[in-house]
Amino acid sequence: MWGVEPEHTFDDMMLAFITAKRDEWRAADRMAIACRRLQPHFTGLAVERIRRADVAKYIQARKGDGVSGSTINRELDLLSAAFNYARNTLEWNVQNPVTGMSLKEPEGRLRWITREEAEKLILEASKEVHKSPHLADFIRLALNTGCRKNELLKLSWDRVDLAAGHIRLEGENTKNGKRRIVPLSAVARSSLERRAQFRAEHCPKSPWVFAHKNGERVQFMQNGFESACTRAGISDFRVHDMRHTCASWLVSAGVPLIEVKALLGHSSIEMTERYAHLAPENLGRVALTLDRLQTGDSLTNSKTS
Repeated sequence: MWGVEPEHTFDDMMLAFITAKRDEWRAADRMAIACRRLQPHFTGLAVERIRRADVAKYIQARKGDGVSGSTINRELDLLSAAFNYARNTLEWNVQNPVTGMSLKEPEGRLRWITREEAEKLILEASKEVHKSPHLADFIRLALNTGCRKNELLKLSWDRVDLAAGHIRLEGENTKNGKRRIVPLSAVARSSLERRAQFRAEHCPKSPWVFAHKNGERVQFMQNGFESACTRAGISDFRVHDMRHTCASWLVSAGVPLIEVKALLGHSSIEMTERYAHLAPENLGRVALTLDRLQTGDSLTNSKTS
């Protein structure tokens, strides 16, 4: 009909969005998985007619599948981004029915180990030198930089500056897409020096810090890591928990949360505040400050009277 904008299907919207954003979306594989979950529920529907009630039905269906709230939220994030793209970029006459529909998620996992446990883990990892010559240094770096697994496994030598004492993570290497500089402790530096020596002996042309003898990048180490944890007597400990351990050590030592946030590259201070309970003495100092203020106020009032 003349003067009436034609409707667009869910499939039209997702195809346009994914085609435009495939290279920008930080986890393309997760995008594809989320899209496959959404499609059976919305395929064929006109996006102009999709309402919050439809989104609510999707949420209930996914709950019925036994899916966690965080997974459902990631799927809703994709759907919401697609609606925003259709509205703002394609200028379709649609509203975003996903706004405000995200589920409340429980606090994330927070598992960390002591320095003594870390020493045992590194010792056991060192015994894997023939199967996994990189494992012990990977653990040392993870514990002493707070970097994510892929930030280290995808680290190239052109972003390592031993003279300046830091490594550089570009936006394409980080989860939140933001560049950050990670300082190197003496332990982290020595770990990189050992990796440099390994490179010089076996694969001098390899660009990767963590490389096999043939120069190819190390992509998987889970089996060796789990074996080292078992021998060290450490249970329920994952590779990502080394990042939590680094943050926990720093906060326990009195490093301000804002500095820990910068080191770990958290997108918000709320993520870092998960570790605040590890420094109860900081809250104690706050209480003492309030006591002093109250005492000062009492003296002031007394003098005024």
